[in-house]
Amino acid sequence: MRKKGFTFIEILVTVTIIAMLIAIAVISYGSIQKRSRDARRKSDIEQLRSALEMYRADFGYYPDGPSSFTALKSDSDLTTALSSYTTTIPSDPKDDVTYPYQIIMTSSRGTPSHYYGYCLAAYTEAEGSGVNACTQTLPTLYTYGTKNP
Repeated sequence: MRKKGFTFIEILVTVTIIAMLIAIAVISYGSIQKRSRDARRKSDIEQLRSALEMYRADFGYYPDGPSSFTALKSDSDLTTALSSYTTTIPSDPKDDVTYPYQIIMTSSRGTPSHYYGYCLAAYTEAEGSGVNACTQTLPTLYTYGTKNP
């Protein structure tokens, strides 16, 4: 009489297939998370860009800011200036740091000087995840940037 059951080879093949499926799922999940965080970063940068453009529409120039890339802080003058246009200054979804901002064009006419250009930046995790519009002023750490239109 023959015993019913699985052979060692059948069990090994089944375990190997299950392990491969789990590995694929884990890799895909990590990639999906990176792309999700990158989408949030781009949305945050667009929200800040929109607030800056609304400020410019009201005053004719952009709010004061640093002449080199500096992270926006919740207590900065820029944050105060944008408080009418955005409820909060967004921060990176992974590191919880604010996005860097830099003034790139100034006018010395009149007192005080007014700013007519800016660049906002973010670090993206996924490969080829963005266009860097701030190529001349953006530090290499940041892979996504936008500037005034």
